[in-house]
Amino acid sequence: MKHTGLRKPFALTALCAAVAMSSLHAWAVTDQEILNDAKSTDQIVTNGMGLQGQRYSTLDALNTNNINQLRPVWGFSLGGEKQRGQEAQPLIKDGVMYITGSYSRVYAVDARTGKELWQYDARLPDGIMPCCDVINRGVALYDDLVIFGTLDAKLVALNKDTGKVVWKKTVADYKAGYSLTAAPLIVKGKLITGVSGGEFGVVGKIEAYNPKNGELLWTRPTVEGHMGYVWKDGKKVESGISGGEAGKTWPGDLWKTGGAAPWLGGYYDPDTDSLLFGTGNPAPWNSHLRPGDNLYSSSRLALDPNDGSIKWHFQTTPHDGWDFDGVNELVSFDYQEGGKTIKAAGTADRNGFFYVLDRTNGKFIRGFPFVDKITWAKGLDKNGRPIYDDANRPGSPNDAGAQGKTVTVAPSFLGGKNWMPMAYSQDTGLFYVPSNEWSMDIWNEGTAYKKGAAYLGAGFTIHPLNDDYIGVLRAIDPKTGKEVWRYKNYAPLWGGVLATKGNLVFTGNPEGYLMAFDAKTGKKLYEFNTGSGVIGSPVTWEMDGEQYVSVLSGWGGAVPLWGGEVAKRVKEFNQGGMVWTFKLPKDQIAKR
Repeated sequence: MKHTGLRKPFALTALCAAVAMSSLHAWAVTDQEILNDAKSTDQIVTNGMGLQGQRYSTLDALNTNNINQLRPVWGFSLGGEKQRGQEAQPLIKDGVMYITGSYSRVYAVDARTGKELWQYDARLPDGIMPCCDVINRGVALYDDLVIFGTLDAKLVALNKDTGKVVWKKTVADYKAGYSLTAAPLIVKGKLITGVSGGEFGVVGKIEAYNPKNGELLWTRPTVEGHMGYVWKDGKKVESGISGGEAGKTWPGDLWKTGGAAPWLGGYYDPDTDSLLFGTGNPAPWNSHLRPGDNLYSSSRLALDPNDGSIKWHFQTTPHDGWDFDGVNELVSFDYQEGGKTIKAAGTADRNGFFYVLDRTNGKFIRGFPFVDKITWAKGLDKNGRPIYDDANRPGSPNDAGAQGKTVTVAPSFLGGKNWMPMAYSQDTGLFYVPSNEWSMDIWNEGTAYKKGAAYLGAGFTIHPLNDDYIGVLRAIDPKTGKEVWRYKNYAPLWGGVLATKGNLVFTGNPEGYLMAFDAKTGKKLYEFNTGSGVIGSPVTWEMDGEQYVSVLSGWGGAVPLWGGEVAKRVKEFNQGGMVWTFKLPKDQIAKR
């Protein structure tokens, strides 16, 4: 009897453990779920709504016929006094939404009710030096972890149920100007991220970590001449110099503080097994101090996810003298031409040109302006290299230290398109590009590198090009370069875009509106005032048989900080910190 009596509690314990493990497994985000995220409709487990970053949903219950019936169902405040610069994209798994807020905060929220489940606030030191506001662009989900980067250059992994820290890893020295602002990427069981800090003369790098414990797996510097490494059996092993040698396209020792920070993060193309990342400006901005192409600044890179080696590169602005970062997302897409499938990738660069590349090898297919005015270059040559207008490169300071010749250039350094992600529709074959029409007065000054100090050697003032609008949402055909439609916005556009099979395109504006457009015609069909500028990226998903839409609201980011004359146009806009969630009433779903 004793033996039998002992077995029953053991059996019960084993059953409970099995149930617990089964529950954990049901939630745990797997590599396969991440690979399939673009096809799933009941969850969103990647930044970009799929590893290729198309930000396209196959859901069509919400469509052009019933979008006017979209209703807010809950709003969640990020709370406190830290109410600005909300640029994150929500992730949703098993009825829970995971978001980041400004000042390196993370929230888990019940996606049905908006009730907070937990909150994590990073303890940031006083000396952080983010160049472009205190923003954060989102988390990565893997296994039972919620992982994000902080403004003091740490990666933090939190338990998905409690928000408690599982591990924490310092990526770089924030006192040298490094920070983390991108949503991390999970590829083949590796946590991939890039660093921010190009305005401080850092050395850009892309790195892979073990997402379960934070161990560094490989590191790839994005400035030519620096050594890459992989870790094998706990040992650091050299993995080749970026570019093959030091200083080849850099003068003197400037490559040692060359910038090129991949601060926006990247995407992944499973067809070619390539990480696709962009890199930021070379340091300093004063191009006369650093003759040469200055690889790999202002470029797009394809990396091997296994060891970080560079497979190919395409430099959009060689010898950048205008702060035309090349970080903007490189989105994979296929199209038919001459009976063949072209494996392409599209990017709308800060410099005002849209590029279509062969993503198998990085070769230039075509390029064309996507903004109305470009003055720094006369066009692109057959290889996609810019044909410079030398009269519009800011002049070199003289030996006495006086500033160089001021030039007026379009677009401004904030770009024809900045960080805000575009969307690609698999139905229309169009890219939906949030863009801006502005120019800048820019001049060069003398400068020298000092750890933790701004390393620009330039000054600037930004001006709007039009009295009645700056922002333009454009529908662009990547096969022809044709602009199919446009929507003009008074203030600059600074938020992401979402496209759906319901023939809808969503984005927000600094005036505070979430807006929806007909994807084919550009007609605005819906708007809702969120109370603060929308600079986050909207998402849509299905839950309990209904289609939901969510977006973060909270004005901030680079425009009010760096915008010059443009900042006057937005100075009265209210800051904020809210997540707004909408859905279609069930009696409207049939209206298609």
